[in-house]
Amino acid sequence: MGHSMAGHLHARGLLSVVGNRSVARAQAFAETTGVRAASTAADFAECDAVMLCVSADADVLENVRALAGVLRPGSVVVDHSTVSADTAKQAAAWLHDHGIGFLDAPVSGGVEGARNGKLSIMVGGDAADLDKARPALEAYALRITHMGPSGAGQATKAVNQVLVAGIAQAVCEGLALGEKLGLAPELLVPTLAAGAAGNWFLDKRGATMLASNFAPGFKSALLHKDLKIVREMAAQAGIRATVIDQSLADYGELMQQGFGEEDTSALIRLKRGN
Repeated sequence: MGHSMAGHLHARGLLSVVGNRSVARAQAFAETTGVRAASTAADFAECDAVMLCVSADADVLENVRALAGVLRPGSVVVDHSTVSADTAKQAAAWLHDHGIGFLDAPVSGGVEGARNGKLSIMVGGDAADLDKARPALEAYALRITHMGPSGAGQATKAVNQVLVAGIAQAVCEGLALGEKLGLAPELLVPTLAAGAAGNWFLDKRGATMLASNFAPGFKSALLHKDLKIVREMAAQAGIRATVIDQSLADYGELMQQGFGEEDTSALIRLKRGN
């Protein structure tokens, strides 16, 4: 996703520096675009906005600490990672002490959304900081919504991931049943998609999962990671979290079987049973 998002920024003349955990990947992208590849946080010192997308809460905090020491007051860090709302609030507080803005801005739309520049971005933070970052966000977003103060973006993403998991449960279970009943996939999926059961996951993943093609748009292991964060938030909120609990168990089982790098639609492997 990050590669596509950076590509959209470059196409609009907004990209000056790229970084990656693998310096070689950043250098390869830089060589093809003419931008600079970063090797340390100091390489971003002259940037007005830094877009961050990493895998875990600790990674976000590590990067924010480093950027806090080099960015100019008035700049803004936009975090597209999926982490806890508490992590977002902590990052915002650290940067605020240095006069730097912070937006927790997780995204939805997967690889396709990033590739096509049509991500949905849910933003927490100050409206003034969003105004600064908006021209960059518009390079790869179909919808940008200011959800509220710091942490509100991650809270919205938590809700999003519950819905994603629940829809995956229903679609994978339903299509597994359709297979067992001998229904033709080429007829089943478009028929379902045209009615009340229609949804993005069925439309984008229905045919591929029935063909046992699980090339990742969003990896099962990443959804499992997200749901662990969501489970803690749900516990604090005191809700009944049956979808979260079942999905954590199921995607954990897929990971144990070696399918964690496959798309979330690989859940149909379990639904098929014997």
